[in-house]
Amino acid sequence: MDQHHRNQHQERILPKRIILVRHGESHGNVDYSAYVTTPDHQIPLTPQGLLHGRACGREIREMIERDSAGDWRVYFYVSPYERTRATLREIGKEIGERKRVIGVREECRIREQDFGNFQVEERMRAVKETRERFGRFFFRFPEGESAADVYDRVTSFLESLWRDIDMNRLNREGVSDLNLVIVSHGLTSRIFLMRWFKWTVEQFERLNNPGNCEVRVMQIGSGGEYSLAVHHTEEELERWGLSPEMIADQKWRATAKKGEWNDDCPWYNDDYFDHLLESRDSDEEKESEMEILHE
Repeated sequence: MDQHHRNQHQERILPKRIILVRHGESHGNVDYSAYVTTPDHQIPLTPQGLLHGRACGREIREMIERDSAGDWRVYFYVSPYERTRATLREIGKEIGERKRVIGVREECRIREQDFGNFQVEERMRAVKETRERFGRFFFRFPEGESAADVYDRVTSFLESLWRDIDMNRLNREGVSDLNLVIVSHGLTSRIFLMRWFKWTVEQFERLNNPGNCEVRVMQIGSGGEYSLAVHHTEEELERWGLSPEMIADQKWRATAKKGEWNDDCPWYNDDYFDHLLESRDSDEEKESEMEILHE
């Protein structure tokens, strides 16, 4: 059997962490007029953004090393935008040894939401005000995308990601401490979490955008499920905009066995079928009343 087929037949090893990183500070973050003359995908980092990337690289390395036996590796996915690629270059300077990096893949499906070519500042400000009234998820930018469009391509990316994991393409060496780092954009990262944890549109609308080079760490809990509550505190989750129900679900996932279903999540059933319980109670009350009348 050749090496390719041996890799496919190895036991699947899940990444210990999936780390979502928003890019460092870009010129577009500090001066919106940059989008008027520079294509969005070519907007560079500021000097401060480069420092953000270096600090993020140190944070990731230290996070992994704190509870690693030493044989850890990282695989990177990166948006093709200049600001995300530059962020990854800075992160890489802090990773340490070259052997730690299994590989990197530039992935178009995790790019920024398309806002529609060159952006006229005054017009875009008015459009974004309209988006707030319409709703951030379904609003489509003229000549651009809605967050719902981003959801569809992130879904496609996740399907490819799981195939890569299933076939051990990301872990050919079979190391036990594999970490995936996805360097992307604020909205794309929120959509990724929404898709992974099956959050509703209403729950997505609650979420706050991560800061530049702020990380969201999905880590495998004791039972084999990914959770934000393994690495992050409840206060952090609250600051990101997660509701008490969403936080409770993350805490449950931190210890849940893989494949279990959380029946206590109200957005799965209660929003649609709570009236069935009320109807059943009403029927039982009517039966009790009839029994009393016939006594």
